[in-house]
Amino acid sequence: MSELVARTGRHQQRYEDGCRLVAGCIPFKYRNSVESNGAASQKIVEVLMINSTSGPGLLFPKGGWENDETVEEAALREALEEAGVRGDLKHFLGCYLFKSKTLQDESCPEGLCKAAMFALLVKEELPSWPEQSTRERSWLTIPEAIERCRHPWMRKALEEGFSKWHDDHLKINGKEEDIHIS
Repeated sequence: MSELVARTGRHQQRYEDGCRLVAGCIPFKYRNSVESNGAASQKIVEVLMINSTSGPGLLFPKGGWENDETVEEAALREALEEAGVRGDLKHFLGCYLFKSKTLQDESCPEGLCKAAMFALLVKEELPSWPEQSTRERSWLTIPEAIERCRHPWMRKALEEGFSKWHDDHLKINGKEEDIHIS
């Protein structure tokens, strides 16, 4: 059982122009691919997704951005609470608008949400975490994640935000030949 506890409730939730403000991340790591002869040949990026508690498909960790934290702190907290990972935020990927079917309230009657998403390089995967009883983790390649992603806005964050940033980052740092999104 996890000693950490997930935040609940909406009493500190941030809103802006009728939208609930949300923070999340695309957790990632690198693994070495192995050639048929057993030699390591290249590094492959994998992203961490979690199951949805309300239906099929996979998600990236995200949740409400609260009044007592920065958007970066909220993204890190959600990664810890929902996926049980810690790491370093590497890049702001952008803001993505979506409509929540389940999270409507008096401050946001239409369920509109604005999610600030970040790339999170995972440094630690915890053996227990606050939502582990309702969440399962899955490490996937980019194409697998695109295929299994439940929400179109998250798929857009992965394809247009994360993948573009990652490709550009590799080109700038000159390591394009040994790290590939597959």
